[in-house]
Amino acid sequence: MVHWMASVMGSLGYVGIALLMLIENIVVFIPSELIMPLAGFVAAQGALSFWGVVLAGWIGTLAGAMPWYVIGRSIGRQRLEAWVDRRGRWFPLRGRDIERATRWFDRHGHFAVFLARVTPGIRAWIGVPAGFDRMPFVPFFLNSALGTGIWVLALAYAGRTLGRHYKQVSRIVGPATWVVIGALILAAVIGVVRRRRRGRRG
Repeated sequence: MVHWMASVMGSLGYVGIALLMLIENIVVFIPSELIMPLAGFVAAQGALSFWGVVLAGWIGTLAGAMPWYVIGRSIGRQRLEAWVDRRGRWFPLRGRDIERATRWFDRHGHFAVFLARVTPGIRAWIGVPAGFDRMPFVPFFLNSALGTGIWVLALAYAGRTLGRHYKQVSRIVGPATWVVIGALILAAVIGVVRRRRRGRRG
């Protein structure tokens, strides 16, 4: 798989990176934890610009996120779960994936879109419950864009830094992601508490 991804990047450059990230968000058979570190490694060799790689990955990921939002908004949860379960052999999404993403969205609200974009295993599907909930497009897009930007930049930078050991990024990114999410949730809670205290004083 790595050789195939490298050949796509070598042949198509930035367009290849964008296409790989788009495919990763729609069918999820190639992880972004390999695509973007490899792209960062390629950039470190001087074949591509680092910021060009980041931009291409960002655009591809955002483009891949939109279909799930549209599907969730148009079809609804029950119909979509039944559809993916019937076609499980040909499709990487399962009803349980939708259920997990929905619970995540219900727990964290609109902020879940941002959090999910930096969380392995849930990031590709968060657009589905956002669509179910009819989350307005602009907040969905902005949260997706911000979370995606952080995710893509971090993976590309890690790949550039680790060099030929870029494959190790996929082993590191899981635990590191949960540390980041914990810090973000803690910061959000502190912000809410402070605002409430100010409101009571006022």
